[in-house]
Amino acid sequence: MNLNDAYYTHGPAADRWARAHLFFDAKEYEKAARVLTSLVDEVPEQVAPRLMLARSYYHSAQLGKAETQLRAVLERSPVEHYARLMLGRCLERQGRADEAAPQLRLAAALSGDFTDA
Repeated sequence: MNLNDAYYTHGPAADRWARAHLFFDAKEYEKAARVLTSLVDEVPEQVAPRLMLARSYYHSAQLGKAETQLRAVLERSPVEHYARLMLGRCLERQGRADEAAPQLRLAAALSGDFTDA
């Protein structure tokens, strides 16, 4: 591990979670992802860090990585409507509208927003 990587992985999980939020709120999505990757590796069963990692990848146009993380979120929590919405948007951005449509409909149904369903 080089010194640069140590900054993103140093400290207890709570400190890194707070650091990831700071980067995300500052729209430093790639830096947030670097912090969140170590958290997800440590606690793969937790949905919140993985969802924020997916959001960081999405906002930094790393759509393949975002899709992978969103699918992992949905494996753990199939009714996570925001992950479904993001997956649909991610698939749309990749030009995969046919795959996106069912995800977007399901996200709308799960959130109770039937105007788009």
